[in-house]
Amino acid sequence: MAINSFIPELWSARLLDALEKAHVAGNIVNRDYEGEIKQCGASVRINMIGDITVSDYMRGSEISDPEELSTTDATLEISQAKYFNFQIDDVDAAQAAGDLMDKAMQRSAYALNDVADAYILETIASDVSEDNVIGADSPVALTADNVYSYIVQLRLILDKNNVPHEGRSIVLPPEVYALLLQDSRFTGAGTMGEETSRSGFIGRIAGFDIYESNNCYGDGETYYVTAQVPSACSYAEQVLETSAYRPEKRFADAVKGLHVYGAKVTDPTRIAALVCTVE
Repeated sequence: MAINSFIPELWSARLLDALEKAHVAGNIVNRDYEGEIKQCGASVRINMIGDITVSDYMRGSEISDPEELSTTDATLEISQAKYFNFQIDDVDAAQAAGDLMDKAMQRSAYALNDVADAYILETIASDVSEDNVIGADSPVALTADNVYSYIVQLRLILDKNNVPHEGRSIVLPPEVYALLLQDSRFTGAGTMGEETSRSGFIGRIAGFDIYESNNCYGDGETYYVTAQVPSACSYAEQVLETSAYRPEKRFADAVKGLHVYGAKVTDPTRIAALVCTVE
């Protein structure tokens, strides 16, 4: 690729598109407040309306004065900034089959996604309401015999909190999903999916869209399985800049890009979590 053929706007759009396809956590959060992010350190103000009172009506009587609505402000900080910066030697580019730069850009997108995905899932797991966590004091030892029942318990927590059924999702590490595949209540119910339009989507169970991710929060032995709806957590991202340049002392094309983002749990009661190990 000659340097004079580089179009920054085109490459930025291509990078964002690749990020969107690769996201797992990006499918389970609210993106309504994304808007225009100009720089790292910017913030998005979120205004949330409180509860509204419902009163009895008696025919022929006056109703009460209109209720003054209460609002709560939350600030979504764009606190994360990650970049990539790579070069492709002219000789390598000449010898490569196909567009080496295009492949490198795709790899950059997946690398950025991997970091952002882990950040979102950690934010969700860290800010869930304490009353909605199973196994907080002592992680639950999951087996093929009990994994389904614990997923149902996560559903019960959301049901008791009046969390909407629409958009419910659950994110499982591969180790937990492997246990679930041994339960005929899942494999025999026709709920397994081969859909590829949503990255990581693998089927439905107990009213949840199931996503599989290697980025579930945990230390490699203990995992957080989270169940949530998009309105529980907001996320915003932007690729601020993508630039092509010729390194002064190299015969190479180089590209660098800056990705900024932030996530915030706006309603921790709309998340349920299971702290677990896998036997």
